[in-house]
Amino acid sequence: MKRAVSLPVFIIKEGKYFVAYTPALDFAATGDSIAGAKKSFSEAINIFFDEIEEKGTLEEVLQEFGWQKIGSTLQPPEVVSQTEETIKIPSYI
Repeated sequence: MKRAVSLPVFIIKEGKYFVAYTPALDFAATGDSIAGAKKSFSEAINIFFDEIEEKGTLEEVLQEFGWQKIGSTLQPPEVVSQTEETIKIPSYI
């Protein structure tokens, strides 16, 4: 039986590609557009879950990513803040 879980997914642009990334699974997929990245992400994440469920390692794998077992369900880590930080990096010019 499957249930719906909300995951934080960030869309970033790398060159001409878009990347959909979730820190809850350290998982990413790419596409030529935002919609393409979301579609690739959805397809790939469903395959990922099907495979770990089939192997019988669903709970173990998710707990390695910080998911918590609450009652009989697993919950992804909660995003409590999202910020941008300014940092200084070496200049190569």
